[in-house]
Amino acid sequence: MTLSILDLAPILSGGTAAEALRNTLDLAQRAEEFGYRRYWLAEHHFAPGVASSAPAVLIALVAAATSTIRVGSGAVQLGHQTPLSVVEQFGLIDALHPGRIDLGIGRSGQRRAELAAKGPAASAAGDPPAARTVDGLLIPAPFDFSKLAAHPHLLHYASLLQQPGAQTPDFNDQIGDVLAFLHGTHEARAVPGEGADVQVWILGSSGGQSARVAGERGLPFAANYHVSPSSVLEAVEAYREAFKPSDTLDEPYVVVSADAVVAADGARARDLAKGYDLWVRSIRTGAGAMPYPTPEEADAHVWTDADLELVKDRIDTRFVGTPEEVAEGLRVLRRVTGADELLITTITHDHRARVRSYELLAEAWNRP
Repeated sequence: MTLSILDLAPILSGGTAAEALRNTLDLAQRAEEFGYRRYWLAEHHFAPGVASSAPAVLIALVAAATSTIRVGSGAVQLGHQTPLSVVEQFGLIDALHPGRIDLGIGRSGQRRAELAAKGPAASAAGDPPAARTVDGLLIPAPFDFSKLAAHPHLLHYASLLQQPGAQTPDFNDQIGDVLAFLHGTHEARAVPGEGADVQVWILGSSGGQSARVAGERGLPFAANYHVSPSSVLEAVEAYREAFKPSDTLDEPYVVVSADAVVAADGARARDLAKGYDLWVRSIRTGAGAMPYPTPEEADAHVWTDADLELVKDRIDTRFVGTPEEVAEGLRVLRRVTGADELLITTITHDHRARVRSYELLAEAWNRP
């Protein structure tokens, strides 16, 4: 199976965090039955509609509730904690679930600060690339994340994730420390953690430092089509260009993420997919992910042109439809990006429909 799952533990409109976490455990168990390769948990903070604020804790719970599927982070944000604390957390989980744990690492805290410092004026210099189709895959016009990164609420919230006066070291140095702690070559000992059979991944949204560090260190790389679809080709290209064989990999290994909703017929899938655009809008306005709305709540929202522009790239690149339609779209994504594996995120207000979506997709993906 070359499909995996990324879960945010979404809190549903009218629901609770406890219900969201129980849904995550149920979905992980069903994903194992369906044959998915790995089950990753995201890290989100200050979001009323997301319960995955502490991925290491949630990974431990999911690993304990399953037996064979790989479980990991997509991703731990290294700007919010030290390499030692991360290695100790994942080493502890690996001690009880050896050989099943993925440590996916992102640099979003550092990247957010860089984007905020750059400001929208710099990113607006010149005309942005227009949307285009590459061998059947839509590559939309880029979304300007610098405006969101500079949002006063987000800047304040980001400060709450670190001790006063704390400074995030260079990402490459941090990754070096993580690997040194795991391999036992650091001057300090990480216990548990040293010698843990943890697979280290780098996640990235562009052709910037994350992609280069993953390639230069010979680590597997996860590229982000579902959040930043405009730069996915740039990201995988930069990773492959920088790749050097290592003790971990002889050649590049790429996972690409995608949003998808599947149902037995297209009309049902489109109905289940309602709410996603409103949910994305809540993120991109700086309010944080809202509790995932019902289709009726989504229909009641009055959209402005500015709202629609805010979410257009995410809506246009989502895969929604019958099992065959979505599987074919994902095969295009895999072919164009050269991905070895795809990481699927599905969110619906109906948990049973969400589980069924993953089941239908697995069946269609495995058919000749």
